[in-house]
Amino acid sequence: MFETITRDLLLERTDHTLELYEGSGSNWRLMKSASPGNLSSFEDVLFANNEMQDTPVVVALLPNFRENGCTVGFSYVDLTKRILGLVEFLDDSHFTNVESALVALGCKECLLPLESGKSSECRTLSDALTRCGVMVTERKKTEFKARDLVQDLGRLVKGSIEPVRDLVSGFEFAPAALGALLSYAELLADEGNYGNYSICRYNLGSFMRLDSAAMRALNVLESKTDANKNFSLFGLMNRTCTAGMGKRLLHMWLKQPLLDISEINSRLDLVQAFVEDTELRQDLRQHLRRISDIERLMRNIQRTRAGLQHIVKLYQSSIRVPHIKSALEKYDGQFSSLIKERYLDPFELLTDDDHLNKFIALVETSVDLDQLENGEYMISPSYDDALATLKSEQESLERQIHNLHKQTAFDLDLPVDKALKLDKGTQFGHVFRITKKEEPKVRKKISTQFIVLETRKDGVKFTNTKLKKLGDQYQKVLEEYKNCQKELVNRVVQTTATFSEVFEHLAGFLSELDVLLSFADLASSCPTPYTRPRITPPDVGDIVLEGSRHPCVEAQDWVNFIPNDCRLVRGKSWFLIITGPNMGGKSTFIRQVGVNILMAQVGCFVPCEKASISVRDCIFARVGAGDCQLRGVSTFMQEMLETASILKGATENSLVIIDELGRGTSTYDGFGLAWAICEHIVEVIKAPTLFATHFHELTALAHENGNYELQKKQIVGVANYHVSAHIDSSSRKLTMLYKVEPGACDQSFGIHVAEFANFPESVVALAREKAAELEDFSLTSIISTDAGQEQEGSKRKRGYDADDISRGAAKAHKFLKEFAELPLETMDLKQALQQVTKLKDDLQKDVGCGGHEAIF
Repeated sequence: MFETITRDLLLERTDHTLELYEGSGSNWRLMKSASPGNLSSFEDVLFANNEMQDTPVVVALLPNFRENGCTVGFSYVDLTKRILGLVEFLDDSHFTNVESALVALGCKECLLPLESGKSSECRTLSDALTRCGVMVTERKKTEFKARDLVQDLGRLVKGSIEPVRDLVSGFEFAPAALGALLSYAELLADEGNYGNYSICRYNLGSFMRLDSAAMRALNVLESKTDANKNFSLFGLMNRTCTAGMGKRLLHMWLKQPLLDISEINSRLDLVQAFVEDTELRQDLRQHLRRISDIERLMRNIQRTRAGLQHIVKLYQSSIRVPHIKSALEKYDGQFSSLIKERYLDPFELLTDDDHLNKFIALVETSVDLDQLENGEYMISPSYDDALATLKSEQESLERQIHNLHKQTAFDLDLPVDKALKLDKGTQFGHVFRITKKEEPKVRKKISTQFIVLETRKDGVKFTNTKLKKLGDQYQKVLEEYKNCQKELVNRVVQTTATFSEVFEHLAGFLSELDVLLSFADLASSCPTPYTRPRITPPDVGDIVLEGSRHPCVEAQDWVNFIPNDCRLVRGKSWFLIITGPNMGGKSTFIRQVGVNILMAQVGCFVPCEKASISVRDCIFARVGAGDCQLRGVSTFMQEMLETASILKGATENSLVIIDELGRGTSTYDGFGLAWAICEHIVEVIKAPTLFATHFHELTALAHENGNYELQKKQIVGVANYHVSAHIDSSSRKLTMLYKVEPGACDQSFGIHVAEFANFPESVVALAREKAAELEDFSLTSIISTDAGQEQEGSKRKRGYDADDISRGAAKAHKFLKEFAELPLETMDLKQALQQVTKLKDDLQKDVGCGGHEAIF
C-alpha cells in the first residue's frame, strides 16, 4: 500500500506533507520527508512504476500591502529542471497576477510569511492560492531574509557571480522570498546542487495569462472526475512517446501559450512538416519510444543516487540519436531549413566525439553489455586489471564446482542436472539437491559420505567438505569483485555527471520534438482532420473560426459533433451575445472558441475548416460557479468575484468568455448587472467577448436603432447569435439542432427542458399558465437584429408602431385635460368619484373602438 498512499497524498490531494520515520519503541528518527512541491526524497517510490508527468514547483511570496495595491516579491524553484526564478510586481486586490503566474508555473506549494493577524488582504491571497490547488506552507518571517543570498547563489548557480548580483539587486522584496525558498528546500545541504542551478528573471508578460477559472472552464488539465482521458485537453493532446519528458513539456506548454507570433509560426511550421510527411512522423515516433526519461536519470546521477542501470538507460537513449538524426536528414520539404537549424545542427554538435560519442565509448568500454540479456548490470572485467584478475579467479572456482558436481553425480550414479541438481542460495551457498523420489536410492551413501542440511517437500539439500570449501572461496572472491566493481561504478557515475549539460540540451530537443510530433499525430489521426490557423498580431485582424469544433467533445464515442462558425470582427461583431435553450450548445460553443485559440497559441493545429486568430494575451472565463460555502462564499458571490477579476484584469487584447451571468439573484438585479457588465466590456475594455445568456432583453444591446440612451452612447461591435432548436407544433416536442446562427432567440425553452426531465404534466401545465400570465403583464419590446425587422407570432414581441403610439398619446392627453378641468374643490367625494369613473369609462370605450393604440 505504501506506493499507493504516497502517490495519493503527494500527487493527488496535494495538501499534505509526508514524513517517514524508522526505529522502534520510543526511539524513532526522521529518515526523509516530502511535500507536493518537493518530491525528491520520494521520487524512487512515486515513479517506480509510473512516469513523472509534471514538474512540481515551489513558490515563495512576500506580499507588501500598500494603499495603491500590493507589491509582491515572488520567487520559485523547479527542483527537477534546477531553475530558480524571481520577479516583483504590483498586484490588484484579487491577486490576478499571482494567480496567472502560479498557473503558468504549475505551482504545487507556496511559502508565505507567518502572519500575526489574519487580515482580509491575506485571506484574499490564500483564496487565490486555494483556487489554484496550491498547498500553503507558513514559515517564520525571519526566514524571509536576503542576507548572504548572493553568496549562497554563487555556490548553486553555474557561471560567474556578477550577473546574479545584478539581478538580485534590482528587486526590493523578491530576494527575501528567494532566501526563504533556499532554506526551505535545503538546496545548500546537498553538494550535488552546487554549480548545477540556473537563475532567471521571470517575465509575467512572456506567455498568455490564464487563471484557475479559465483552466477549469476550458478543461486544460486532467481532473480526477474525468470519465476518460479525452475529457481534458492534456489527455487528448498527450500522444507523446518518450518516458515522461514529453508529457512534462506538454503540461508546461499548455499552461504557457505563446504570444510571440514568429515562435508560434515556427512550431506550426514543424507540425505542418510532420503532418505532411507521414513516413517521417511514424519513423521518428518509433525511435522516440526507446528514449528514457533523460532529465530524471541525470538528476539521479548528479545526486550520486545512480547505479549502472541508470548509465545503461542513458546509453540506450544516446545510441538512438543518430537514427533520429538520419530520419530528419531524409526530409526535403519546404521546412527543411527550419528542421536543420532547429534540430540537425544541434544534434550534429551533440553527437560529436567530444560529447555523446565520448559518453557512448565510455559505456562500451566500462560496462559488460553482454550481461544485460541476463538482467545483470556489471562493469566489464577488461576495464580494470584488478577486476580482470578477480573475474578469472571466479571463473576458475566456477569450473571446479561444476567438475565436482559431475563427479558427485557419477559417484551417486545419478544423471547430472536431472536428478542431482546444484543450487546456489543465500542460506547455505552452493549445495547439492535431489528430489524426494530419488532420495531412497542413495540414502545410505548420503548419510555416510555427505552432510545433510535440510529435508523439505522439494527435496533433500546436502553438501560435503570439498563443495563447502570451494563455495566459501567463491563467496569471498565474489565479495571482493563486488567491492571493486562498486568503486568503478562510482567512478563511471562521476564521469557521466560531467556530461550533464550535453544531456540537458539533448533532453530539451527530444522532448520538444516529441510534443510537436504528438500535435501532428493528433491533427492527422482525427476523423475530421485539424487545420493550420493563420496567426495575426493582437492589434490586427479578427478571430474567425469556420466550421470549428470542440476537440474534447468530438472525441467522445457517443458524439456526432455539429461544427459552427464564429466571427469576432472588430467594429461589427467583437461582442457576441448568444441566446437559446439550455442544452442547446451555448456553453460548448463559447468554450470551443477559447480552446481553439489556446491550441493555436500553443502551436498546434485546430479543429476547424479554416481559422484566423488574432493573438490574445489572456483568456478570462466565467463559466458555471460551484458553491464555496466552506469558505463562506455563495454561488452568486463566487460569480461576482470572478467577474470582478475580469473587469479589473482584462485588456482589449484579451478574450472574455461569460456564461449565464447574474442567475444567482433576483431577475431584475441579475439583468441590471449583466447589462452594465456588457456595456463596460464593450465601451471600456473593448475585448472580444462571447456572452451566453438567458436574458433575452440583453439582445437589445446589438440594435442600432435602440432606445435614445443607446443612440447617445453609440454602442458598436455587438452582434446577436442564437443556438437553434425546433419545436413540433402539434406535439410541442423540442429538438436541439446545435447550430449557432445570427439573430436573437425569440423565446425561452425552459419549460420544454423541464419536459425532457420528465416533470409531472400538472407541474408543466401550471408553469405554462404562469409564464403566459407574466408575458401578458410585461409590455417589453424585444428587437431582433434580423435586418431590423420584428418577428411576429411570439407573445413576447408585442410591438407598437409610431401611429399607434401617437393616437394613444392624444387620447391620454384628452383624458388628463378633462380631469384637470373638473371643479373638484366644489364637489363632495361621491360626486368627484362619479365624474372620474365616467371619464375613465369613456376612455376605455374610446380605446376599445380604436383598436390597438398604446396607452401608457
